[in-house]
Amino acid sequence: MNADNDYLSTLRHLWEKSLILHDTSLFNKTLYFYFLDSLAHIDYTCSIYAFNYQSPKNIIGGEYMRWRIDEEKKGDRAKFPAFIAWLKEEHPEKFATLPSLWQMLYDPEDPAGYRSFRIVLDPDSRQPIPPEVLVAIIEEFFDQDFLKSLYEDASLSTLFTTYLNGCKA
Repeated sequence: MNADNDYLSTLRHLWEKSLILHDTSLFNKTLYFYFLDSLAHIDYTCSIYAFNYQSPKNIIGGEYMRWRIDEEKKGDRAKFPAFIAWLKEEHPEKFATLPSLWQMLYDPEDPAGYRSFRIVLDPDSRQPIPPEVLVAIIEEFFDQDFLKSLYEDASLSTLFTTYLNGCKA
């Protein structure tokens, strides 16, 4: 694909975001892993559309994606997808405030998922995700209220702890 396309602009939009106003060392570790993981999948999805599949950028991105498969199985990370499904049932008002990508990916009733590390919202469609949809998803992940909820003592993190304690009971 032509590198001067809408997906390159979408990548630039992602890369220009900043977390400088946040101390990510105080984020809940599992939530932070999935936050960064989502950004990596957005980056990889856009990169596949913007550059040749065998470009160094896409090869490097693919290597990270292979590494993260084992990482998501460690510790509390393995419980994150079920936590999001639990939120939908037990705290629908909080679920509704999550980034739409998390709502779609971790809702067992939604067909969205990762296919070869690429985000696929509709497995029956052969059309790429429109760039404006990806920009909207990026904006949701950088919404200040969402970012504040990732802190260890904040709302989403507290609910995650509640969920984990219920799993152990």
